[in-house]
Amino acid sequence: MSEFIYLASQSPRRLQLLAQWGVRCELLLPDADEDVEALEAVLPGEAPASYVQRVTGLKLQASLARLKRRGLPPAPVLCADTTVALGRRILGKPGDADEACRMLADLAGRRHRVLTAVAVGKPTGRGLRQWAALSTSWVSFAPLTAAQIRRYVDSGEPMGKAGAYAIQGHAALWTRHISGSYSGIMGLPAHETAQVLSAAGVRLV
Repeated sequence: MSEFIYLASQSPRRLQLLAQWGVRCELLLPDADEDVEALEAVLPGEAPASYVQRVTGLKLQASLARLKRRGLPPAPVLCADTTVALGRRILGKPGDADEACRMLADLAGRRHRVLTAVAVGKPTGRGLRQWAALSTSWVSFAPLTAAQIRRYVDSGEPMGKAGAYAIQGHAALWTRHISGSYSGIMGLPAHETAQVLSAAGVRLV
């Protein structure tokens, strides 16, 4: 059984969730010269589920290479990626406040999907083993006024978040209905994460 895992994510929410679940983590963050954002580029015509799983796989490959390059002790490496989808349209992290406003205006009064893919890679004496899972949840927002959206964007909370919102923050105030995994909407689905970590030999409950 593994005593700890590497978390290859800069998300404080993922680290917080793993701590709540009793998983001991060491951060495995990118080097200064690594272009992590480039991994999140959407391919033409790519479906949201295919996109989020492909990006998570790329992040895992980069993280395992980072682990080997740094000569760190072997342990399972966990990666995840979250995207918001309105139909087949992928809503990633907004580039600026205006884009965040446009995303939220499109989501207001409508139902959308939140997809989070998780993947674990484990170096072994016989090579590398990998496990992956996908969580899909549905979120319905109440209608929003332009003034509400602008105040929320001005708070800074939407920046760096897929779909320009954080379900655990002020966006909860206009979330009418959720179907699926609340932690998955936050960025790390509990059930699917437990499945891949258990398969990798990480002791949970």
